[in-house]
Amino acid sequence: MYVILAILVFGFLIIVHELGHFIAAKLSGVQVNEFAIFMGPTLWKRTYGETTYSLRALPIGGFCAMEGEDEDSKNPRAFTAARWWKRLIILVAGSFMNFVAGFVILLCIFSTFDGFYLPEIQTFTDGSLIQSTGNLQVGDTISKIDGERVYVSSNIDMLISRNTTGVYDFVVERDGEKVEVENITRQVFEVDGETDASLGMKFAVEEKNVGSVTRNAFNGSIDFARLVRLSLQDLFAGDVSMDDMAGPLGIMTLMSEQGQSAETTKAGVLNVLYLAAFIAVNLAVMNLLPIPALDGGRILFLLITTAVQAITHKKINPKYEGYVHGVGIVLLLGFMVYISFHDIVRFITG
Repeated sequence: MYVILAILVFGFLIIVHELGHFIAAKLSGVQVNEFAIFMGPTLWKRTYGETTYSLRALPIGGFCAMEGEDEDSKNPRAFTAARWWKRLIILVAGSFMNFVAGFVILLCIFSTFDGFYLPEIQTFTDGSLIQSTGNLQVGDTISKIDGERVYVSSNIDMLISRNTTGVYDFVVERDGEKVEVENITRQVFEVDGETDASLGMKFAVEEKNVGSVTRNAFNGSIDFARLVRLSLQDLFAGDVSMDDMAGPLGIMTLMSEQGQSAETTKAGVLNVLYLAAFIAVNLAVMNLLPIPALDGGRILFLLITTAVQAITHKKINPKYEGYVHGVGIVLLLGFMVYISFHDIVRFITG
């Protein structure tokens, strides 16, 4: 059941992304030649008006093919004929829709909760050195740890675990003011036989209401976006390797495991949906990276060509951008094959 749910989630997120481009293009008066879900050989297609709608065989993406998107066109409704700001809106719309989808999924999940932990210190574990030295106080709201903002209370454990030195710099809100508390040394506590990673702090809880659900869903979405940046930092720093990355098969396997490991069906579905929200926001951010063939690469070219045209009064032939994106697509497909191969190996070897 959870494998089917994971497949449906992927399909939904792809549809949402391409639907963003599609709706923005239609509202901007740009002609859409084909709206496709997935990639590869066509399994089904129908043409309504000027647009062909298709379902393809490989569940690794999708596209919204607009007239003149990658080539020169004399059509007055071509993508390149639209004002630059309309093209920018069209390109951003896909990622925007993915972010909104992630936010809405978190809204649905958090609406089932009874309450939420706040990053506000309610009390300390007995024997806490932090309490005895007065560096942190009851009522402090933790705003930052080592320069990274605390969006939700779970960020505290995450940010503490990322710093292996055992010494942390906090920024807290105290009596309406920002207070810097530096060189906090980690003190290990044993709570119910497990190490307490929160430095002996216990946090306040707020009840569920419309405001708390909405705020936590939005902050959670922003936190997901921040995790993309932290993951890329770890990748370039060598803290994680390419083999640690997962493609569609790996993510669907993880979703299935999260669902099956839950104690109840409801908890399993919520686990899968939480991963779906994370993936939705990840897709939003990753697609905006300035990489050829991705929306971010197209946005970069749009800004460059618009600036060049404004300065030189000469239009750059779109075919050159098409060549770059063509190479980018080949490289991205090769990368997907590499990641998928490792997913298959992990799946077979267990």
